[in-house]
Amino acid sequence: MSTNSFPALESKHRELFVDSTGLLVVDVQERLAAAMPEKVLKGTIRNWLNLIEAARVLGLPVAFSQQYPKGLGPTLPVVAESILRLPREMVFKFDKLQFSCLNDAIFHDWVRATGRPQWIIAGMETHICVHQTVRSFTQQGFVVHVPRDAVISRSMANWEIGLNLMAQCDAIVSCTESVIFDLLKRGGTEEFKLLSRVVK
Repeated sequence: MSTNSFPALESKHRELFVDSTGLLVVDVQERLAAAMPEKVLKGTIRNWLNLIEAARVLGLPVAFSQQYPKGLGPTLPVVAESILRLPREMVFKFDKLQFSCLNDAIFHDWVRATGRPQWIIAGMETHICVHQTVRSFTQQGFVVHVPRDAVISRSMANWEIGLNLMAQCDAIVSCTESVIFDLLKRGGTEEFKLLSRVVK
């Protein structure tokens, strides 16, 4: 097996499991966000925060990328604040020039070190950095879930194209609530009580 590949889970295990899942939030940066449709961005930010909170409650490793921050600015302040609430040992934040996050060697090594074969990938833009990142993950045998309401592009057409391209890469396109409740599995737990309030 190639050193760049990850053993794929059987298709019946495309279901999300807390112990095998990580979260990657791609390029949620100030200047890039300023080019997004304002109304759509507002809802997308809420879903990013919900996914990050779910990762905190459930103990998932979380990575945050920044594409050329000198030009596109830093991570959105509201998202940066949410990063501070995560356990430091579970967070990996990195800058990149490559469109695919997984082409960054240090991030690639971190992903492999987590031992997580399933990844939830959110961020922007859907048809560029998110798509190329998802493609790299699936090519290396990872199971990828993309919440359609947690990715965004400057235009609806490009958003739809990005989602279609990722589906063709064998990513599972769903939504934020589907992802969170798939991880939870059942009601009545403390985690369920915390996160059901978050997604209301």
